[in-house]
Order: sequence, then structure tokens, then C-alpha cells
Amino acid sequence: MDLFFPMLAIGLVTSVHCVAMCGPLVVTYAVKGAREGGVLQQAVPHVAYQAAKLVSYVTVGLLLGWIGSLVDLSGARGWVTLAAGVAMVAVGLQMTGRVPALSRLMPRTPKPLVRALGRLRKSSADGHDRGLATPVAFGLLTGFMPCGPLIAAQIAAAGTGSPVSGAIAMLGFGLGTMPLMLGFGTVSGMLSAPLKKRMMAASAVLVAVLGLVMFNRGLALVGSPVTAQSIVRGIIPGDAGAAEFAYAEDGVAEVRLTIENVEFQPRVIEVPAGTPVRLIVDRLEDNACSAQLAVPQAGVLADLTPFGTTTVEIPALPEGRYTLTCGMGMMDGEIRAVPADRSGAASPAPSGIRAKSSTAAPGGADGYSCACCGGGAAAGPSVTGTATVEGGVQRILVDASSGRYVPDVVVLKAGIPAEITFSQASGCLAVVEIPALGISEDLTRGPVTVRLPALQPGEIEFSCGMRMVFGKIAVR
Repeated sequence: MDLFFPMLAIGLVTSVHCVAMCGPLVVTYAVKGAREGGVLQQAVPHVAYQAAKLVSYVTVGLLLGWIGSLVDLSGARGWVTLAAGVAMVAVGLQMTGRVPALSRLMPRTPKPLVRALGRLRKSSADGHDRGLATPVAFGLLTGFMPCGPLIAAQIAAAGTGSPVSGAIAMLGFGLGTMPLMLGFGTVSGMLSAPLKKRMMAASAVLVAVLGLVMFNRGLALVGSPVTAQSIVRGIIPGDAGAAEFAYAEDGVAEVRLTIENVEFQPRVIEVPAGTPVRLIVDRLEDNACSAQLAVPQAGVLADLTPFGTTTVEIPALPEGRYTLTCGMGMMDGEIRAVPADRSGAASPAPSGIRAKSSTAAPGGADGYSCACCGGGAAAGPSVTGTATVEGGVQRILVDASSGRYVPDVVVLKAGIPAEITFSQASGCLAVVEIPALGISEDLTRGPVTVRLPALQPGEIEFSCGMRMVFGKIAVR
């Protein structure tokens, strides 16, 4: 229902345009015999036309919303929403009449539709009335007429990415156009030319504003760091409290998240970089907007159970900030992936994971940091990260930028090729070595992906080139 009321408002103010465009045609479908009847009898063909038009609008909305949903399969919903927003802003500018060049971009009425309308008018003008067939047929064709406000509504319907939401958007627009059209010949005659002009200007502004809203949704869905919400937060900082996480027995960082009143609670989630994350989402509503959860940069789009709990798996994320939103790009949230030694774990690492590396560093340095690595990073608890399997290859990121390896325990599945990506590093972590596999890689120029064959169960040590910081690969 998020678009119903905005589209209803647009329909109300743009109905002046509808009267100007369709009014001359409306008077042609009065049924013979109804003209001589009472007020109610004369209203019958008009009501039939409006009902048929509404059916046409809703059907078109269903179709366009369905087409928009198909785009989701390619992961391009955000880009489609961005394009829809730009198109709606252009339509709004075109409706002002101040940008004549945009008129050339508007589609023309298809010739088959022009011929069909011509036959309907001729049939009615010749007195060959067919009961309510003429107004109903005209109403069904109206949803395919290329006028600015209607095109704006259709773009909004396609941008929802949902057949139901698309139909609701077009239903709101259609209902908004009905009052003035039903009163055409009386109400419209009371409106002065200046008032009609102001109403058209207001409708153009509404269409453009809705386009900007849709454009902002698209920014959220493609994971843009700059959105209207981020700008507002930069000006008026809000609550910066972040959800705490706890390590599960399998080494995955688990975070609980609640959705209520179409809001994430809390809005910010802090997780350890380089470690898979499991969101436990408790959705306390059945709102269409919160039906899906999206983390665009991680390629996550998950359906959520209404009034229930859903587990959403997120792959290991490099250090940084990531967009957390709904499937429509309306909800505002953020995931912050930070080095494990700076993250606020709600509980210590699972039992059985050592607090130090099994190999002591020369000179008494522990297995997680050394004085020469970026100024002496603080030691921290051991961090376990489990690789995620995609396309027959398991992958994981190891952050070496903080003077230690995060995670320092890399869990792989036996019998599946693996790719371990080490982040850019300097100092003694400038080189990473896996002696048992004859691997030595320079990390000073940027991240390096180490490709491993399918391994048998066991443990393999890796370290910095100076043998001062250690980690291990646990194959299970």
C-alpha cells in the first residue's frame, strides 16, 4: 500500500488533464435512451466507463509489476528503479510544458488504438448504440493511452517489482481520476482556467517528487553510499548504537534483528570483517515493504516470514559499510564490518578455539600481532571464519591490514577447491606464506587470492614472511 495514497493524490490533481484529454470522447458514449432518462439513468454509462477504466488500469499495473519482478532474477531491480525514477522526473518536467524537447520523447498513441477509438466515436455518433458496450470498450482501451500522468503511474507500477504492488499503485491512480471525470460537464465547468493550470502544475510537481523518491529507492537497492537518508544522518546524527553479535559454535557471527513498524531495530549492525554472518530476523508484521531483506553489495535478497523468524546467511564481508534495506529500497539500515578486535562480540569465541596461535613468535610475540606490524596492533581473541561454497568453489577473505590475520582460523570443507583472498598489508605481514603448499605471496600491492586444490582433512599453518604472525587452515 506504500504507493496507493501517493498515486491517489496524483490521480486527483491530474484528473484535470484527464478531462481535457478524454472529456470530448466521454460525451460520445452516452447510451441512446439514457439521455432522455433521469440523472441516475444518465450516470449509468459514465459509471460503466469508469469501472472498465479501473479494470484496465489494474490489469496494466499487474502486468507491469510482473515484468518488474522478472528483472529481479538478474539482480537488476535497483537499476530498473533508478531508471524509473529518472523517467518519472522527466515526465513531471514534460507536464509543466516548460521543456518542449521532452514532448518528443513521449510515446505516440498506437495506430490500432486510434482506429478503435475512431470506430467507437463513429458508432455512437451514428446512433448505433450497443447498450453499455461503447463506454465499457472505451474504458478498457483507456489504460493503453500514452498520456503523461498515466505513463508516470505505469512507470511507478513497473518499478515496484511486484504484480500486487503494481496493481495497487494503478488502482490508487485510477480512483483518483474518477471524481472529476464522473462530474464532467458540471464540476469541470466550475474550474477556472487559472485554477486548472495551477492544478496541472501541482500534478507535475507530485510526479517529479515521486520520481525522486523512486530514484532514492534505486540508490539504496544498488548499495549507493549516498542516499537521502545518509545525507540526513550526516546533517542530523541519530542513534549510533549497533547490535552486538555472538559467535556460534560453527564460528559464524550471529546477530539478532527485529523488524517492526517498517523499521530495522536496531538500524545499525556491527559484525567482524572476514567472517560469515547469520542474521536472525524477527519480523513482527506483515507489511509488503518488509517482505524481503536486501544487502545489495553482498548479493543478498531474502524473503522474510511474517510474524516469524527467518535466518539470513551473509557471506564474509571485507571491512567497510554495507547497505541494509528492504526489497523495495525503502527501509534504512546499515551493516558495519569492522576488524574483529574492534567489534563488540556479545560472547567470547567458542570453546575449543585457542586464544593464541599454536606457534609462539620469536622474541615472545604472540600469534596475533607484533610491534613491527603497523605500530603494534593490539592482541585479540582467536577468530574463526568458515568459507562459503559458491559454484563448486569455497571462498573466504582474510584481513591482514590490522597487524594480524582476521580470521586466523580458516575453516574449509574437505574435497572442494578453495580460494583464500588476503587483503593488502605491509610491514611483516607484507608477505603471506603457506609452507606446506609451497605458497608465498606479496600483499603490498593489493589483495591477493590464493587458490588451493581440494584438500584432505587436517590442519595447515600459514604465517607472515617473518614468521611472527600465524594462522591455520582447518580442513574438515
